[in-house]
Amino acid sequence: MPGRILTEHFRFMARGSGRLLGLGILASTVLTALPAGPVQAAAAGPLDQIETVVVIFAENRSFDNLYNGFPGADTFAGRPLSDFAQRDRDGSIMRELPPVWGGLTGRGVRNAVTQAMSAHLPNQPFRVDDPKGFNVPLSTLTHDLWHRFYENQMQINGGRNDMFVAWADSGAMPMSYWDGSRMRMWDVARKYTMADHFFMGAFGGSFLNHQWLACACAPFYPQADTSPAHPVISVVDPSGKALVVASNSPHSALDGVPKFVRDGNLTPDFHAVNTMQPAYQPSGNPAAAGQDARFADPGSPTTLPPQTEPTIGDRLSERSITWAWYSGAWQDVLDHGNHYPAPDFQYHHQPYNYYLNYAPDTAARQAHLRDGGLAGARFIDAIDHGTLPQVAFYKPQGNLNEHSGYADIQSGDQHIADLIDHLEKSPQWPHMLVIVTYDENGGLWDHVAPPKGDRWGPGSRIPAIIVSPYARRGYVDHTVQDTTSILKFLTERFHLRPLDGLTVRDRAIQAATGHPLGDLTTALDLHSTGK
Repeated sequence: MPGRILTEHFRFMARGSGRLLGLGILASTVLTALPAGPVQAAAAGPLDQIETVVVIFAENRSFDNLYNGFPGADTFAGRPLSDFAQRDRDGSIMRELPPVWGGLTGRGVRNAVTQAMSAHLPNQPFRVDDPKGFNVPLSTLTHDLWHRFYENQMQINGGRNDMFVAWADSGAMPMSYWDGSRMRMWDVARKYTMADHFFMGAFGGSFLNHQWLACACAPFYPQADTSPAHPVISVVDPSGKALVVASNSPHSALDGVPKFVRDGNLTPDFHAVNTMQPAYQPSGNPAAAGQDARFADPGSPTTLPPQTEPTIGDRLSERSITWAWYSGAWQDVLDHGNHYPAPDFQYHHQPYNYYLNYAPDTAARQAHLRDGGLAGARFIDAIDHGTLPQVAFYKPQGNLNEHSGYADIQSGDQHIADLIDHLEKSPQWPHMLVIVTYDENGGLWDHVAPPKGDRWGPGSRIPAIIVSPYARRGYVDHTVQDTTSILKFLTERFHLRPLDGLTVRDRAIQAATGHPLGDLTTALDLHSTGK
């Protein structure tokens, strides 16, 4: 039924401007069709002390990339770097790392590190900001890396984490790391709780991991093989976990970037796992000629039909819990279009814009998809005035999100630390929980193997910091958790019906580790606020 509704609506969108009444009816139908279930008053418990939950979702950093050496955490500091040698595509240990193809730093960067300068690195992790090495500051734009669904699984290599270079497009870059102790968020983490066994919810990149935060699901493109999307269906091997390597691919990572028969955005059974664009603006795909300007061209191979799976937002709304997704620069981009290098708005970082329930002209869109303002100004205003909803998600604009290639670490670190300063002074702070984490690893190596889960993840380890009057002070939480743990916490705190993907992931982690998936509560002391 959801697939049929989705397909018919997508065809409806393409027929021109006479769709708007039908759009409202369809959105209303989907909203009311979601089974509400009995809404029962739950007995008060310790978690009820937390009245406001804030999730800050930064970009593309593995734990080891920023937090190697963090006190008390599971890092590779002090271990022989040769322990982490990478294997080539044939499984042999490489004699050295390949150069960073195209150079470690972008064009126009002062004292740029070129491809030639990065040649002949030892086969081990290397520190980007080492004063005796490349000496690149945290304020520098560095090379971006592949961070895709199948490549991430191939890099993890069954938990050995030894093929990050073999299946990368950036040579040695996955093995880079920084001295994060100079970051402001390092100090925040030391003050509160650092979760050092927190993994990205899904393998791969930002698109799927934002969807995972919204629905714990992989979006679906019905009948993709007979649709405009058929050219972006991946060709994978019988395991379903790896791409088929092309016959003309370089045999060694030392010789160049790997090539695949087809590294697409959809799985062979039509789930969207790499970046697709939303059907509603703002979208990376403009409207088709004659189409309502608020929509994206459904004839583009990368426009994903509107999704109908239930989200955590839907579950919160079922229980009349107030919530919002605050997106930095949202309204500015709608009004003026995107601008580079700032705000460098990222369309695929807005998960609810992919859903029929939040289509243009719906009340749900107006209520829940909110403008965070340029540099988060409107979000900060809500913090300062104590007007945040009970659950607030915040996505920084592109130049402030720490993504390799188009954002530097320092700017994003300062932005998030400034947000923490405001949150600590907010009228809502005494009963607040803040989770600061990253959507995914950005293709960057980490030495800790993710636990075995389900088909979709979890993927590589990422930082997660729990900030709250209730957070354990100066604590490192070793509980196995992932992005789904945020949804699990919200489900438990607000007595929600669990999303199907949350239930599947929880069971998979239980089977793999002998323990249920963590729910963030091990970072909390609900009997002493520490005030």
